Amino acid sequence: MNNEKIYTSKLVSADKAIELVPSRGTISMGMAVSEPPALLKALEKRLLAGNIQELKFYYMHSEKPMHETILKYEYLDKIKPHPFYIGAIERALVLQGLKENKKVIYYMPGNFSSVPGILKEIGIDVFLLTVSPMDKGGYFSCGTNGDYTIPTARAAKKLIIEVNPHMPRVFGDCSLHISEVDAIVENACPLVEIPARPSTDLDKKIGKYIIQMVPDRATVQFGVGGVPNAVCEMLVDHKDLGVHSELMAPGLAKLIQSGAVTNKYKNINPHKNVYTLAMGDKEMYEFLDNNSSMEAYPVSYVNAPHVISQNDNVISVNAFIEVDLSGQVNAEFLMGRQFSAPGGQLDFVRGSQLSNGGKSILTAYSTASHGKVSRIVAKLNGPATDPRADTQYVITEYGVADLHGKSTFERTEALIQIAHPDFRDQLTQQAKELGYV
Repeated sequence: MNNEKIYTSKLVSADKAIELVPSRGTISMGMAVSEPPALLKALEKRLLAGNIQELKFYYMHSEKPMHETILKYEYLDKIKPHPFYIGAIERALVLQGLKENKKVIYYMPGNFSSVPGILKEIGIDVFLLTVSPMDKGGYFSCGTNGDYTIPTARAAKKLIIEVNPHMPRVFGDCSLHISEVDAIVENACPLVEIPARPSTDLDKKIGKYIIQMVPDRATVQFGVGGVPNAVCEMLVDHKDLGVHSELMAPGLAKLIQSGAVTNKYKNINPHKNVYTLAMGDKEMYEFLDNNSSMEAYPVSYVNAPHVISQNDNVISVNAFIEVDLSGQVNAEFLMGRQFSAPGGQLDFVRGSQLSNGGKSILTAYSTASHGKVSRIVAKLNGPATDPRADTQYVITEYGVADLHGKSTFERTEALIQIAHPDFRDQLTQQAKELGYV
């Protein structure tokens, strides 16, 4: 039977496809842009019909399709969310559950690169995701997501795909063959858009410190936020940059389009822009589509420190919530609760420093809460996303602190110098009490 006939034999309605989901089991789905709206809506219908007993749902970075269907408080006696990333909706559900003394969100700690392996060990009964239309070879591309999406789709007992012509087709290792698919649903709808945050004057001030640390021919990785966007805008006059990044976002896509990126001096995946997930707007998705310079791979490859390190001059730029005077960094915990997740930050902190000439840069404004709270603190108020032994450069609008090879005394002095002036005396006194100075 040829691929077209196989396709036709597996094509069903969303309601019919979702019958493959057991009433009790473990489910996972594509991350962010690759969430399948029609399938999630059909699953909600099964919930309302009373045909679901308990589903453990493993995912990362929920978006609108999930928010509007199964991720509702009234369903959480039967849907048990197990997110590897906590977003605004999960934070709101946690607070709602606390009012009723009810556990509703089951957070899964873990570095991004480890997520595919964790899900394989757990064992997923059914995986759901959005893909592009089938090509001549019988392959469906998930151009926005390699991450855990592709490895888990391959490892799950059942795979249901939602074919959307708006999903970009890219290269690398982000495709699934029709022989791996159990049911196909067609649904043409706009992809979720996650617009980039505009850069502020403070972002640009921090960005000026960073671009001085980026040589021509560097391979770059940027996290989310205004500072990476500002840096991308400032790098357009650089020469022969390379891209090996967890995230492909609009700012980075525009940097590629500027001509500053050629990837010609990368040691691995030369001439290719490598990423594991893409989140942005319609313009960016169209730029990715059928663009042979774009390669998406599973996060177990993109974020593996030993892979990252194979390129020279890897410059990694990520954000933090707070850093303490010993140099350990919290990038995920806020006001006594899980706020986000470690993501791939530690993967790139380590991988970049293993690179010949590489640098790990962690950045944030010096204060939060409109200047009331210092992001440089005596001791962390949450878990350490990055251990102090791994922290290299920390940058605020007040300058650059290089912590590599420095004593606790030297680290303390350097970090206080880039703290907001209103908090320096207090930090100095706390450092004395801790025996750091």
